[in-house]
Amino acid sequence: MSSELTDLCRYPIVQAPMAGGASGPQLAAAVAEAGGLGFLAAGYKTADGMYNEIKQLRRLTSGPFGVNLFMPQPALADPSAVEVYRHQLAGEAAWYETPLGDPDSSGDDGYEAKVAILLDDPVPVVSFTFGCPTRDTLDAFARAGTHTVVTVTSAEEAQSAQWAGADTVCVQGVEAGGHQSTHRDDPQVDQTGTGLLSLVTQVRETVQIPIVATGGLMRGSQIAAVLAAGADAAQLGTAFLVCPESGAHLLHKQALTNPLFVRTELTRAFSGRPARGLVNRFVREHGPYAPAAYPQVHYVTSGLRQAAAKAGDAQGMALWAGQGHRMARELPAGELIELLAAELEAARAALSMRSPR
Repeated sequence: MSSELTDLCRYPIVQAPMAGGASGPQLAAAVAEAGGLGFLAAGYKTADGMYNEIKQLRRLTSGPFGVNLFMPQPALADPSAVEVYRHQLAGEAAWYETPLGDPDSSGDDGYEAKVAILLDDPVPVVSFTFGCPTRDTLDAFARAGTHTVVTVTSAEEAQSAQWAGADTVCVQGVEAGGHQSTHRDDPQVDQTGTGLLSLVTQVRETVQIPIVATGGLMRGSQIAAVLAAGADAAQLGTAFLVCPESGAHLLHKQALTNPLFVRTELTRAFSGRPARGLVNRFVREHGPYAPAAYPQVHYVTSGLRQAAAKAGDAQGMALWAGQGHRMARELPAGELIELLAAELEAARAALSMRSPR
């Protein structure tokens, strides 16, 4: 299916916006130059920081790209839970010789200022995580000529995004690395979720707008599978983490294929929201006790994570990774796009050969 989004690039391959430094101008530009859709992650950045990265990216490529925004989060119902968790982390602060962060650093991630910049100086695509914007906001982006994408984790969220006026939904399966982009953070459904192929099929039968599928995808054959299930494009994150253009920490890149890290898990340990990462000491020791408090926990643990990285201790870092992390290939982003595209075509050809005449 042709859509405004897939018409932007040569291949139906989207590089996921990974907040925290991985998805910067260099990675997005390399993907765009190779025929995919690159993304900048504006989460955890100031509005000015986001705009500076957009200007850098425009100097690196004339190709289309997207910018991802975090939706503002509701006020925390139980601040005392964060204080309890802070006390539990006191030993970590002493070990890494760094203070715990302020849980009240920022609740809205500069959302309104970022929206204002993107409406004043439009980019081709803007996507949203952790919720759905208002119809007025989505309509304003439509008038600016920007294609909007809302990340969803259920058919119900996809339907709400369509009603609000989103151009496309990014359907995130439970296999995905990093944060689960649920619109409502409900601790009662922790460790649950729907696999990507089932979810894409459910959403395809629920909405009429285009679908980008994401979650654990590492090979072109997997891209072919989600396209066959009803997606219009595939979004990959972990696959691009090990690229030289990725801004991920070297220890994070190495951990993805290190046999020491045998599995991933959804955990609230680092941010207070369910996020899939490699199971390390920090996840094992603190994951069971972390409260549902995002972004407060994220800011509390920020200094710890930075100190662990500086000390060369991967056991204290947030090693976000999808379930397919062991299949990561250390290639330049442009080469990875070309390889994925070739694998996609080979899978399509193989399927065509098997189809009854």
